[in-house]
This record gives sequence, structure tokens and C-alpha cells, in this order.
Amino acid sequence: MKVFNLPDLGEGLPDAEIIEWHANEGDHVTLDEPLVSMETAKAVVEVPSPFTGKLTRQHGESGDVIETGKPLAEFDVEGAATAAEDPAEDDPEPGKQDDTTRSDAAREDSGTVVGSVETSDTLVSDSLATVGDVKVSPAVRALARKLSVNLATLVPSGKNGVVTRADVENAANNPQPARAPRSMPAASHEPPSGEWEPVRGPRRTMARVMSESHAQVVPTSLMDDADIHQWVPGQDMTVRLLRSMWAGARTEPGLNAWYDAERNLRMIHKRMDVGMAVDTQDGLFAAALRAVHMGSADRIRESVNRLKHNVENRTIPPADLKDYTIMLSNFGMFAGRYATPIITPPCVCIIASGKARHEVVPVMGGLEVHRVIPLSLTFDHRACTGGEAARFLQAMIVDLALSQ
Repeated sequence: MKVFNLPDLGEGLPDAEIIEWHANEGDHVTLDEPLVSMETAKAVVEVPSPFTGKLTRQHGESGDVIETGKPLAEFDVEGAATAAEDPAEDDPEPGKQDDTTRSDAAREDSGTVVGSVETSDTLVSDSLATVGDVKVSPAVRALARKLSVNLATLVPSGKNGVVTRADVENAANNPQPARAPRSMPAASHEPPSGEWEPVRGPRRTMARVMSESHAQVVPTSLMDDADIHQWVPGQDMTVRLLRSMWAGARTEPGLNAWYDAERNLRMIHKRMDVGMAVDTQDGLFAAALRAVHMGSADRIRESVNRLKHNVENRTIPPADLKDYTIMLSNFGMFAGRYATPIITPPCVCIIASGKARHEVVPVMGGLEVHRVIPLSLTFDHRACTGGEAARFLQAMIVDLALSQ
């Protein structure tokens, strides 16, 4: 019997959620055959079978969260010999053979693709979520998103009013008119209408990272407007913002840096890898645009488009979710003027761009209406001075004022 423990599916991720098993208990599986789809805080990962043999036990169902290093599945492996079938030729001292055999077997059964870890039957389970008037498991909800099925319009066929996979597939294959909305009840002193649901995936990671930032960083924010009245038509707002950040770093390199508070060390980077905040229905991602300082406008735009596509489709490589040197949040594409954006350590600076607007500005001889971009800069005051941050922001504003 072989025990397969959940390996680390990312960079130190503590757990992963079972989305769908590709084999059932009792099935014969082969080495590297797709075994189960797991959702981490970063992506949906297809985990292959580590053995060839019979799948004898699954440690969890769709929607269950398994901790990294804890049992995921058990196998009856073809050709595996037990200690009783393969005794040692020379008996050790009395009492030692059994202990050695048991120790070796324990190490063998507790191994994963990343090495030996302690086994446990602990399983973290989350309850079903409620969408509209129906209950649904995370796996079925993921399928509904994939097939563009509105869960609130479905009539559940599962036990206790749970939407099943078949319900979603039937709705996708046979679209039906949406159910008529229920009449609203008269206002009364009723309990809250919402229901608690688990925070998981990217949102759980976001909550942890934001809490760490709040505990570790000493944030201070500066705000100003950049006048882009001179821009020639066709300028790419995101590309210009990224270019201006490198102009700021050339003036004040200390904001394109990392800070290690425990060792009281600072690393000023010679290149700029920008962590761009990408908003999704599942939560916020910060993915890296590499070597922004070296790219042409067209190459930077291609990198931005590729990053957004990978995030939206949950196909972004784990390596692109770390090691950025400074951060950018372009929330202005939706709404909002200024903000106090949150830094993710070890970075010491984040830039936020608000919604562009037209502003009346005084000029020689009268008034004119110019287009401006509101900018917000938050810096870690342990690693940067206010003067450094102000000069960085000023350099951005000067670069953005150029016509192209």
C-alpha cells in the first residue's frame, strides 16, 4: 500500500482545494495519468498519479481542502513487496528487525514527490456555498463559470437542494429561459438575508498578504496630478505609466527596492519588474511584468495583455507571481481619483493611478481645460524618506507630461 501526500503545488502554498477527481476508488491508474485537479491560491493544477496500480482510497471529495504534506490518495501498487515477502538475508539483533522494517515502511508510505513528511488524516472541509437560492459545491461552481451557466436560474436535482454537475451540463446544452424572479416579501424584522461562505483561493491569499502588510509596513502616501494635455493621439495609458515609473526610479532608485526589517537590510534593484494588480471575480492577483525598463511600448503592451490573459484563465506560472521590485495599481479604469494603496513586502513602494479627468488649469493669459491623471504613491517610511518619495513622484509627473 502506498500513501500519496499532497505535494507543494506552488511556492510554499499551505494547502489546495480538490476540484475534481479524474479517477474513482477501485480504478486502475497508470504513472503520470491525470489523477485529480486541485485549486491553489494561484491556479488550478492537474496532479498526475505518482504510481501505477489500483486507487484504493481518496482522502477528500470535491470542495475539500487538503493541507500540503497530508494524505491525498492511497494506492495498491503493482509489484510492491511487503517486508514479510522480502525478509533480510541476515537477521539483525533481536528486536531490531521489526523496528527497522516498520521505520522503512513508514518512510516509504509517507513520501510525496517532494520528500518524506509526517502523515495525518486531518482534513479541512468547507461547507457548500449558496448562489441565489441554490446550494452548490466549489467544483460545480467552477464548471458553471467555465460553461457560462447562471447558477441562480437552475432548479437543483441533488439531495437537499444541491445543484449537481449534470444540472450545469444540461443547462449548458439546453439553454432555458430564466426563471421568473420571486415576488419580494413585505419588509419585516427578519434575520439577515445573506449566508456565510468560506473565503478561499485568491481571496484567502489576499486576506493573508494584506494582514501581513498591515503588521509589517509603515505606510505613508503622497498624491498629485499629472497633466497629459500634450499627449499625441493613440498613447497607451498603462505603458506610459510604466515608463514613468522607470523615470522615477532613475531619479530616486531607493523606491525600486526591497527592505528586510529583520536583518535591517535594503536591496536597491538595477532593473524594474513591476507587480501589476489584476482584479478578478476570485480576488486580487499581483503578477510581474519583467524588465519594464528595457522594453519598447509594443513589447510592454504584449506583456500586459499576456499577463491579464494568464490571470483570467488561471494559467499564470507561479514564478510570475513573485519577485517584483515595485507595484502598480491602475484602478482608474473603473472609478476613483486617489487612494492609499497597500504595499506587499518586501517591496517598499506602490503607485496607484486614478480615473483620468478634465480639469480647468490656469495658463498665461487665461484658463484652459486639460486632461489629468491622479496619482497616489504609498511608500514604506522605514526604508524611504518623504523627500525621496516626492522626487520619485515628481519625475513620474514630468515624464507623463511629455507628448510621447
